[in-house]
Amino acid sequence: MKQRETLIEFPCDFALKIMGATDAGFAQAIVELVLRHAPEFDPASVEMRPSKAGNYLSLTCTVRAVSQAQLDALYRELTAHPMVKVVL
Repeated sequence: MKQRETLIEFPCDFALKIMGATDAGFAQAIVELVLRHAPEFDPASVEMRPSKAGNYLSLTCTVRAVSQAQLDALYRELTAHPMVKVVL
């Protein structure tokens, strides 16, 4: 299998913005998911921003990415999560 080229140099700090409906368990579920792919991730570093009406919550998680495969797996699991609306 040919390795895909990337413009990202690894390892690097990589910010993911994850948006979902405001729900009591949303932030915890996302932190647990991110930790599975980036065990050194510090949950205290999560930035949370509610939408203007308070219906949605945006989480910014900055992980230390070590490979494109790691980021791809993390992105796939985040986008498949039922509580997640958008991942940027």
